[in-house]
Amino acid sequence: MNENLFASFLTPMMMGIPIVTIIIMFPIIMFPSPKRLINNRIESMQQWLLQQTTKQMMSIHSYKGQTWTLMLMSLIIFIASTNLLGLLPYSFTATTQLSMNLGMAVPLWAATVITGFRHKTKMSLAHLLPQGTPTPLIPVLVIIETISLLIQPMALAVRLTANITAGHLLMHLIGSATLALMSISLTVATPTFIILVLLTILEFAVALIQAYVFTLLISLYLHDNT
Repeated sequence: MNENLFASFLTPMMMGIPIVTIIIMFPIIMFPSPKRLINNRIESMQQWLLQQTTKQMMSIHSYKGQTWTLMLMSLIIFIASTNLLGLLPYSFTATTQLSMNLGMAVPLWAATVITGFRHKTKMSLAHLLPQGTPTPLIPVLVIIETISLLIQPMALAVRLTANITAGHLLMHLIGSATLALMSISLTVATPTFIILVLLTILEFAVALIQAYVFTLLISLYLHDNT
């Protein structure tokens, strides 16, 4: 039971070779480049959602911050589509891997911090010491603020990993319970199946919300440093 519970989180292999890279490229299929003069309904809906997200997320940024628009929109599309593809049966969710989420969080966070120190050095250093701090507490607060700054990418990655992993574990456990109860009594299994359906709908929402939250926090870090 314990081995099967976490089997879906193991890195998929083919002939002894990890195929995570191929799986990560799957979202490209969902968003092909439009080749028609007039888009179909799906492409029009995708473009409308992307425009609304861009308008809401990038409206607070200065001109320098808005140069990150393409990167941030690509990030939210990639995370959301990866999360949604992971809900399909017999699929692999790459965002359940902490190493991959750290690989996204650390470079983007570092880029925002470097941008802040490059263009607003005094303001970036001022964030490490709140205004009006008593003199004896200055060294302690500088250390605390530095630690809180350094753990931001870890918090980003752990939040995304924990939420996606927890949802998949719950779906696996309730699905297993539903199958076990169906062999005993359909009457008892029906409420469990309803809970499973509701949880699946919730996971669709969580997949999109977590992609938005991850990208929004990167956007806020960028806003603080530009």
